[in-house]
Amino acid sequence: MEAVVDRRSPWKALRYRKFEAATKRDAVLREAARTFNEKGFHSSSLDELAERLHVTKPTLYYYFRSKEEILYECLLRGLGELEEAVDAALIASGSGLERFVEVMHGYAGIVLGDFGYTTVHIGQDPLSPQRRAQARRVERRVAHKLQSLIAAGIDDGSIAPCDPKIMASTFAGALNWITRWYRPDGAMSADDITGQCVNLLLAGFAPRNEASFPAGRRKSRVK
Repeated sequence: MEAVVDRRSPWKALRYRKFEAATKRDAVLREAARTFNEKGFHSSSLDELAERLHVTKPTLYYYFRSKEEILYECLLRGLGELEEAVDAALIASGSGLERFVEVMHGYAGIVLGDFGYTTVHIGQDPLSPQRRAQARRVERRVAHKLQSLIAAGIDDGSIAPCDPKIMASTFAGALNWITRWYRPDGAMSADDITGQCVNLLLAGFAPRNEASFPAGRRKSRVK
């Protein structure tokens, strides 16, 4: 009888194992982000995370060396999602303002997601100085790209002259704050809230006939 030869390439099996490992690693990170977001970083344990994933604690150590490393990777995922949104806008067509508004809508969706929420709420404080410095380098890179987009809008006349850094920080700060009070079961959807916030920041709060206020404080009409 002729021997049966397995002609499958061993590289296919290797690629599958790598894909499976990446999938499991992603599952750990996503469940960790949800746990951190619900309970806080310091109140979350690897034992609890392992239980939620229905795996053993040693299994987690196969993919990550510590809880801090897991947080660090979650933050990089969140920052990476933001950077991808800005990168897409930088090469898209349209005015600087149109592309900036598109990024802000995407930004709000990201910070309400698992990794973006961790980036905003948990932040970098629990990280070691070295990892914190690495995360901040990525954060500064994303901020610089966003400022470049604003500068492009100023150059093409679609955004009024301003300091791009202040404008970027103002919008990011306002949209980050949505995560403090937004509730998925609330009366308004995330898209509705984002749209109103972006429009208010772009147009201001004053009626159009009072758009140009004199310097100083106006008297309140509230009696």
